[in-house]
Amino acid sequence: MKALVRPLANRPQAETRLFCFPYAGGGVSAFRDWGASLPDDIEPWAIQLPGREDRLGTPPLDRMGDVLNALVPAIIPYLDRPFAFFGHSMGALVAWNLSCSLQRMEAGSPRRLFVSGCAAPQVRAEVVPQYHEAPDDELIERLRAWRATPEVVLTDPELMNLLLPVIRADLAVVETYRFRGAPALNCPVSAFGGTEDDPAGNASLPRWGELTGADFDLRMFDGDHFFLHSARAAVLGEIVRRLSATSHVNGR
Repeated sequence: MKALVRPLANRPQAETRLFCFPYAGGGVSAFRDWGASLPDDIEPWAIQLPGREDRLGTPPLDRMGDVLNALVPAIIPYLDRPFAFFGHSMGALVAWNLSCSLQRMEAGSPRRLFVSGCAAPQVRAEVVPQYHEAPDDELIERLRAWRATPEVVLTDPELMNLLLPVIRADLAVVETYRFRGAPALNCPVSAFGGTEDDPAGNASLPRWGELTGADFDLRMFDGDHFFLHSARAAVLGEIVRRLSATSHVNGR
């Protein structure tokens, strides 16, 4: 069975493990260049949910509860050193929920939670567009509008037959999720946004600060929703800077 949690670089002496959670439809490959770009004191890992890339034959998960039930036992064995979470879009919502679950279980808290390109969960509408139930042609047009998938992929029927089930499942994770409240996190939270991303989502980014009892900061980067790729160097630089600051505060 392919692992759910994957190292992107082998750094046994690293001070911090950084676990990366991809956006809807994404997988480990979204972070494939991060290993070579981060310093030796950060060991990057990535989450490979079922249904994508080398787990294509495994049925995807379509509810947040199922994602958490899979993630918690898979990730706990790797929390034996200081760790941080980075999630983009759907991945940010997953990373925040996982942080809440681990804190509730007294299984550890991240040194810092990075939530990127994602509206704060408490401002999400109770009724959201159900794109995961849309006809194929409508969903493909939505993906085109989001600029989430290359045109060469969108126009390839065989590739889309492989990709649409996991995209639908990931969208269902987000679209069926409802915020029910949670105790404030013990860890600092950093929110990232793209200057050209959805204005309503960007406007809610400061409200991530309501979900932590520790420090909160917000940083905007040039780019649209996928600024984590177009502004990768700046994003990684901010992650390194924030983890370094947290390390100094903790006396490490």
